[in-house]
Amino acid sequence: MRKHPSAPNQQQDTNWAGKPERGSTFMLQVMSWISLRLGRTAGRLVLHLITTYFLLFSSTSRHASRDYLQRILARKPNISDLYKHIFTFAATIHDRVYLINDRHDLFDISTHNEEIIQNVLSQGRGAFLIGAHLGSFEVAHSMGRSNPDLQVAMVMFEENARKINAMLAAINPAIQQDIIPLGHVDTMLKVHERLNEGAVLSILADRTLGDDATIAVPFMGDLAAFPTGPFRMAALLRRPVIFMTGLYLGGNRYSIHFEPLADFSGISAAESDVAIKSAIERYAVLLEKYCRSAPYNWFNFFDFWRSPHHTKPI
Repeated sequence: MRKHPSAPNQQQDTNWAGKPERGSTFMLQVMSWISLRLGRTAGRLVLHLITTYFLLFSSTSRHASRDYLQRILARKPNISDLYKHIFTFAATIHDRVYLINDRHDLFDISTHNEEIIQNVLSQGRGAFLIGAHLGSFEVAHSMGRSNPDLQVAMVMFEENARKINAMLAAINPAIQQDIIPLGHVDTMLKVHERLNEGAVLSILADRTLGDDATIAVPFMGDLAAFPTGPFRMAALLRRPVIFMTGLYLGGNRYSIHFEPLADFSGISAAESDVAIKSAIERYAVLLEKYCRSAPYNWFNFFDFWRSPHHTKPI
């Protein structure tokens, strides 16, 4: 595996940290205010105004949505498709307010293949739960808060950790999210400790930051780069990896899915590179599978395929 350098003239186009997350934070602040004062039904009416605003005035998001939808729908998307894509994003942000406040009674949530995670956890060694910006990851975290036997911690970049903590404090100060920030000298020690306690560590693995090492694999008919970091961490600590997504099905319905992704338990250091590549290939296959089953649920509103990282396989 090798690290591919970024091209400075394209950095702005692929710097998701400055674009989608800022929009998500702003939308969450607006929807928190509306939701906590007007309720879910009234709040959902406002979603249409917010969706229309983003559709009209965020050209970057609109173009990225069109590119993705054309790939996944295998046809030219129309304005209705773009609207539905952005509205689905807004709806999951809106519902996050209620999930954080443990208002599960408002939702119809089905779970598929839960035995996969239960079997892994029964071994008492912990596991990695790897997802994507697909549907609502908060649905799975809410399972951890409602199940005392399931410990869920998030592993993320420090800036995102600060945003999450600020968001939780604004919505429900009583919620204390277990977050392990990346990039610290003691990060791996904390990750190892939580795994030994039997915790599930959740990571989103469909975005890269700056000079992250990546592997380019087939994804939606083209090559796309995915970060190696989450999988290398699992390989180093020799833990199993489970794919998870919480798809939004419209109205108040969500569907949580678990799939086996990789098991690094018996992988030696000499075998790790091959095993990591295989795991990322399967991750891309699973991500595309669930994008096809719920095409309006993938929320990477930037030019995902344009990055120079996405042009060369290893």
